[in-house]
Amino acid sequence: MTKTVQLCRVDAFTQQLFTGNPASVVLGAEQLSDEEMIAIARELNNGDTAFVLPPDGSDHDLRVRFFTPRAESGFVGHATVATHFVLSRVPGTPKRLRQRQKAGIVDVEVRGEGPDRRIAVRQSAPPLGRELNARERLAVLDALALSSNDLDPRCEMRIVGGAGNRLLIGVRGPQQLKAMKPDFNRLNTLSAQLGAAGHLVFTLDSQVEGCLTLSRMFCPAMGIPEDPVSGNAHGLLGAYLLHHGLLPRDADRAAFSGAQGQFMQRPGRVDVELEFADGALTGVWIIGSATMVFETSISL
Repeated sequence: MTKTVQLCRVDAFTQQLFTGNPASVVLGAEQLSDEEMIAIARELNNGDTAFVLPPDGSDHDLRVRFFTPRAESGFVGHATVATHFVLSRVPGTPKRLRQRQKAGIVDVEVRGEGPDRRIAVRQSAPPLGRELNARERLAVLDALALSSNDLDPRCEMRIVGGAGNRLLIGVRGPQQLKAMKPDFNRLNTLSAQLGAAGHLVFTLDSQVEGCLTLSRMFCPAMGIPEDPVSGNAHGLLGAYLLHHGLLPRDADRAAFSGAQGQFMQRPGRVDVELEFADGALTGVWIIGSATMVFETSISL
């Protein structure tokens, strides 16, 4: 029997075509086997593909499975933004939905209307992991072709997050980000040794209007040498900056915007809001725009 699914290609964290972070969204994925989902993700070969499925419980409204060309991921921020940008085109779709994926459940809101609408995704406050020791720091610097003088002294190297964690590395400015020459084989090895799925290198001297940070992210262990614009990593970065006193807080609110993708000619922007209760960080919202590149169907 022929199976036909709808495929949408979306650029997330941008309103300009061919910038931001591309993701594919497959609707009607309940027809597909695991092997077919993996095969489609490999064929598309654009980083991440989201497969949308109906709910299988009362605590969520839909399920999404995320695949890179190499493996299934627990959660992907930009592909979630892409998914709900696509779903929000359907009249009558609720403005707020609960999405379940391998990593748990997130709340998703559609803010605004029309092409200017933005997708906001809430995750629980991420755990702050360990700082790297001196030997580990030197190994990371060597893999990125950086020196100790390139580092921002306010920002120690620290692993942040749970299942989708990242190693956060603060550098002095955009020149350090531009000059990096990552050795992807070594970063792949370091991911296993350090227990960090990827490496986010950022600066607080963004030189991008309206943005506190400018970043690059490398995830060769996930089959993504460099990720153009990562929503999940910016949520982790928000918790990191707050912990180190580098993000201003106004009562029960803290927010910032981060730029990424400039060095891949795919600039994008992620807005981050931190949510508090009784003085403690309880949640992180990652917020972004999106634009449709094309849509088609696949018959198997």
